[in-house]
Amino acid sequence: MFTIISRIFHFGAKNFWRNGWLSTATIAIMTLSLVVSLNLILFSVVTRAATNSIENEIDISVYFNTNTSEDEILNIQQSLEGLSQVQSVDYISRDQALATFQQNHADNPVISQVINTLDSNPLDASLNIKAKDPSQYGAINDYLSSPSIASYIDSTSYNSNQEAITRLATIVGDMETGGWIVTIFLILVAGLVVYNTIRLAIYSNRDEIGIMRVVGASNALVRGPYVVEGFFWGGISAILSLILVAPVCYFVSSHLNDFIPGLNIFRYFYTHILQLFLYQLLFGVVIGSLSSFWAVRRYLKN
Repeated sequence: MFTIISRIFHFGAKNFWRNGWLSTATIAIMTLSLVVSLNLILFSVVTRAATNSIENEIDISVYFNTNTSEDEILNIQQSLEGLSQVQSVDYISRDQALATFQQNHADNPVISQVINTLDSNPLDASLNIKAKDPSQYGAINDYLSSPSIASYIDSTSYNSNQEAITRLATIVGDMETGGWIVTIFLILVAGLVVYNTIRLAIYSNRDEIGIMRVVGASNALVRGPYVVEGFFWGGISAILSLILVAPVCYFVSSHLNDFIPGLNIFRYFYTHILQLFLYQLLFGVVIGSLSSFWAVRRYLKN
């Protein structure tokens, strides 16, 4: 058994080097497919970080009528904090709202002058509500719409924030779907290239294979070297895909960090490089070995 396995690997390596140009073309196509699949994995990391960053900035702001007392607002805050969907509730009084507004517009003399000429505070007290999950804002908004609470509320920011979350989810979903379509297409192309490359190699070696069949070589011994050849193609393509993507991650990392604070895609790449390599290796080996297996299987049936 050991002798048979060693011969299979020996002939597989021999075929790999003997079909140099075919191997190069096949590896190029497979590497392209693996680069796209790796970029899709990294893209999902970026979109997840972007979604989390935006979700952390989104909350519901509830503005109360001017005649609503502070005790009534605090009672509503306490009832909201008792909901299982709510993560936190921050109370902002009218005085705090005015102070924040003045601080944010300190560089605008016109606004500052208008505020100073007012006889009373025009801003309303509010509660900033953050949910444990963005999908739970609807339930919180329904609670706020109950008659016992709605009578105190002037307005909420639920509708505009919910639209932003929905739009973001739609965009991310469409981009991920498009990425998977491109990846599947390239997988099929790579599989067909490997399949036809093996068929061409079998045809060029048909006399050698015929002699092996005449002397009683088993199907496993005939098929094995080509499957090993496909394994080599997949392994080399996996390594090349990581080498090609690494500098791209390094270059775009600083630019992504400007838009998504806290995200360092290059750090994610090199801290997960072993896991990514195993994914790529499995992906490449499956494409190469299975395509080779089916190509030889069809020949052996003939």
